[in-house]
Amino acid sequence: MSKLAKKLIVETKNLTKIYDDTTAVDNLNLHIEEGDLFGFLGPNGAGKTTTILMLLGLTEPTSGSVYVAGHNSTREPLKVKSISGYVPEKVGFYENLTAAYNLAYIARLNNLPEEIVKKRVAETLDIVGLADKAEQVVGEFSKGMKQRLALADILIKTPRVAILDEPTAGIDPEGVNQFLDLIAEIARERKMTVIMSSHQLHQVQRICNQVGIMVQGRLLVKDSLDQLGKESLGGSQFKIELKLTEITQGIIDAVKRIKGVLSVDKVEDKLLVGCSEDLRPRIAKAIVEADGLLVEMKIQSYALEDIYLKYFKEA
Repeated sequence: MSKLAKKLIVETKNLTKIYDDTTAVDNLNLHIEEGDLFGFLGPNGAGKTTTILMLLGLTEPTSGSVYVAGHNSTREPLKVKSISGYVPEKVGFYENLTAAYNLAYIARLNNLPEEIVKKRVAETLDIVGLADKAEQVVGEFSKGMKQRLALADILIKTPRVAILDEPTAGIDPEGVNQFLDLIAEIARERKMTVIMSSHQLHQVQRICNQVGIMVQGRLLVKDSLDQLGKESLGGSQFKIELKLTEITQGIIDAVKRIKGVLSVDKVEDKLLVGCSEDLRPRIAKAIVEADGLLVEMKIQSYALEDIYLKYFKEA
């Protein structure tokens, strides 16, 4: 087995799901490495949730195969469920029971020894910031508190993979940021792989290091955010737009000589400079030394919206 294969936590091979005459997932080949925070992006109906259900062994593929930590999700669904946790878009709890009781019930379903159930419940509630709500009935919880409880619910069995389907739906903006930061912190501390399905681009960009974009059942692209960002800016990490009173060849040559400048293009009355880092001070200095007069300087760093729109239009 290769080093790459050893690191894979999720692998699909030509995974396809057809409902009647509709292809929900179309020949999906997806590889996610252990420890990744993977953002699964796409509009509603793109096939993200169907893919998640096949990962978890909750629905069978029409063709192809899917593996989680080396286990075939179709043939070994119980094994896959034992090492993975799932937070669906609509979380369900026994609303008339306390948070602690709900978690204890889940712990027992997962065959945790009775002597550690109480300790594990207390630990997980503390991790998600609900220790003081242990004896409160879940029916009194806000949407954000229920999502935290759902996170505690999957942590009970210390999973290797956590799959979150639109986990921030219905949470207020402040609560969203806190919840996302909590997910990232737990993933780092526990070396847990996180797959977060969402159509909220800024939320994915906040915590994920890898992104896959899915449209109409097909995976259009999968790569690191940095690499996708460079591609969206023509190979640069930053694009700096300059407006000068006059653009001379001497100014262009001076900017090109700066270490870290990857490209210099004249577009109408502006210069567009592609850089590997923010070089604005050095560019401004070079222009002055070349007897140029700088009128305006703007910087563009990649945004996930730009990446998403680029591939969405190509689809």
